Amino acid sequence: MRNQSFAPIYEALIEFRRNRVVPFDVPGHKHGRGNPELVKLLGKQCVELDVNSMKPLDNLCHPISVIREAEDLAAEAFNAAHAFLMVGGTTSAVQTMVLTASKKGEKIILPRNVHRSVINALVINGATPIYVNPDVDKRLGIALGMKIAQVEKAIEENPDAVAILVNNPTYYGVCSNLKRIVELAHAHGMMVLVDEAHGTHFYFGEDLPMSAMEAGADMACVSMHKSGGSLTQSSILLTNSTVGPGYVRQVINLTQTTSASYLLLASLDISRRNLALRGKEAFKEVVNMAEYARTEINKIGDFYAYGSELINGDSIYDFDKTKLTVFTLDVGLAGIEVYDLLRDEYDIQMELGDIGNTLAYISIGDRMREIERLVSALYDIRRRYKRDRSGMFDHEYINPSVVMTPQEAFYAPKEEMIPIQETEGRICTEFVMSYPPGIPILAPGERITQEVIDYITYAKEKGCSMTGPEDPKIERLNVIKEATVY
Repeated sequence: MRNQSFAPIYEALIEFRRNRVVPFDVPGHKHGRGNPELVKLLGKQCVELDVNSMKPLDNLCHPISVIREAEDLAAEAFNAAHAFLMVGGTTSAVQTMVLTASKKGEKIILPRNVHRSVINALVINGATPIYVNPDVDKRLGIALGMKIAQVEKAIEENPDAVAILVNNPTYYGVCSNLKRIVELAHAHGMMVLVDEAHGTHFYFGEDLPMSAMEAGADMACVSMHKSGGSLTQSSILLTNSTVGPGYVRQVINLTQTTSASYLLLASLDISRRNLALRGKEAFKEVVNMAEYARTEINKIGDFYAYGSELINGDSIYDFDKTKLTVFTLDVGLAGIEVYDLLRDEYDIQMELGDIGNTLAYISIGDRMREIERLVSALYDIRRRYKRDRSGMFDHEYINPSVVMTPQEAFYAPKEEMIPIQETEGRICTEFVMSYPPGIPILAPGERITQEVIDYITYAKEKGCSMTGPEDPKIERLNVIKEATVY
């Protein structure tokens, strides 16, 4: 076992600063001297450590010294065969998994409620998605995990698929039976890829759902900046011994920057050390805070902070107790409306607000006094703003009608900027989604239905942050020219 108290990238940066090296390389601000306003914003110490790759600091594209040491420490901390530090966010890590496991014309089994980064990767490499439409909790309006029977059916109907991708946990904390999915996939010669963006803490906490590496998955990616405490945009890609690390590095280098930020790299190094040394204790407190908040919010009335009581042994095989999602429709407000009220009236910034839910992301930087403030604000919102819920949109996830692969649709001849109300029955060539969570309402290659149009219209009216299409107002969509539909 390596000594997890080491942080080789951080220590190399401290040594670099101590040596007072004269910079005749990039970045051009030269330790901040050329941009005093940047120094004033970020601080002298921070800007001085924004440096370029050099021999003493290694190179992320081909690490052989301190970055390699940091990755080896991360692999050990996460119980993986190999770990890769990622500076393009978990988006880059997810795309690396898909590009590593599949290529043009090959099939990959995945739930439709994936992050847009998965479908983006399919646009790039031309693999064919075999969607498993997840069950939906009709009251809460959230997609659930992959049922084992659904996975078995997808494998039986597509024995030539090369991989299965699983969201674990979902944004809302729902976990699938990951170990059984791995067993099924491996029995049929398929890889298992796990988008574990919201599950960093599974590796360090106690009494939490099983991690991807423990379940035997081939590849997984964790957003260290979400629950792990590193800087935004930093992530880690994990692989088991079934995957060749040299090829994975080549795939990473297809899309990841050659100018990696040492601020991001150092934050990953320090955060890994922090979790390895103190994660068990820290995440125990996170669970305690989330469970306390759930109990107190459910005492208010009308709000419902859901948790482990949802577990059904299949589509909700387990539940991430650190996720504090509050169902809001019974108070007569959409989740996005509560999200906006909390920010505008109470100076509380939630992670997301959708049609029926708002999510507070509880992690190692939170304290009980902030939890109390959130509970008090929700109590006050119910007192001041409660109304009849009649007319509220009562579902979130819509099963898509898939006609073409994402790559075929994205690059096909198109009719541009059609008013959205006139697109029913047409095939979309772009994405439409609320962000967060970044799960597409429409993706390239899917038929536009009136249900989808109504949902998009309602979400816009309620103030959801809508992204994806070429038209920033999302009043028009690009669709396939009808003669080109295969």
